[in-house]
Amino acid sequence: MSGRTADGVRATKATKAAGQDARSQETREKLLDGALRTLVEQGIAKASARAIATTAGVNQALVFYHFGSVDELLSAACRHGAELRVARHRERLRAVSSLSELLAFGREMHAEERDAGHVAVLGQLLAGAQTHPRLAPATAAGLDLWIAEIEQVLVRVLAGTPLAEFTDPAGLARAVAASFVGLELYEGVDPAGAEAALTALEQLGALMAAVEELNPVARKAVTYTLRRRLEP
Repeated sequence: MSGRTADGVRATKATKAAGQDARSQETREKLLDGALRTLVEQGIAKASARAIATTAGVNQALVFYHFGSVDELLSAACRHGAELRVARHRERLRAVSSLSELLAFGREMHAEERDAGHVAVLGQLLAGAQTHPRLAPATAAGLDLWIAEIEQVLVRVLAGTPLAEFTDPAGLARAVAASFVGLELYEGVDPAGAEAALTALEQLGALMAAVEELNPVARKAVTYTLRRRLEP
């Protein structure tokens, strides 16, 4: 076989392998999207390999070929969904410059996520994690993506304020994320109550904005008072 022929064979094999990899990736993405859609439309109790494959439009055997089990697929779908949602909102989050803006963003994002069905997915995953242990780490990892973004915002907006030295941005980010998760689930049984809670959070944001606008002497007085009350 000539060198030119050998090169042609290798090129053909490489092209074929690249095509197979692309098809494999496409199938994986169909299954991930199918799993998320199944959670929204049918709930975790009915998220079987057959149901997910039917939603994805692929053969049921591919669930096990690509992910090994339904639980592994649901775990991967949880991470996949969180990555997509965080990426969608990352630019907006990085433009937030105050706690009030963060809370306003949270309200807008809440409405968008609810209307798109992502709140339902989160609810299904949180419920499923209680009885499907493999889902718990993936669900937590998905929430951690949000928490990391929120923490960056809090570090930025609290810097230079009287609250900066008295708050733990990492812990506060988890509290904020947990609050919004709870509100999203609570809204399903008491929409008016969830709305009242969101409004109360916005009022806290307005109070924070008022503190930020204090003159330097007043800000020092607030800092002094907080230090006296919070330090051992």
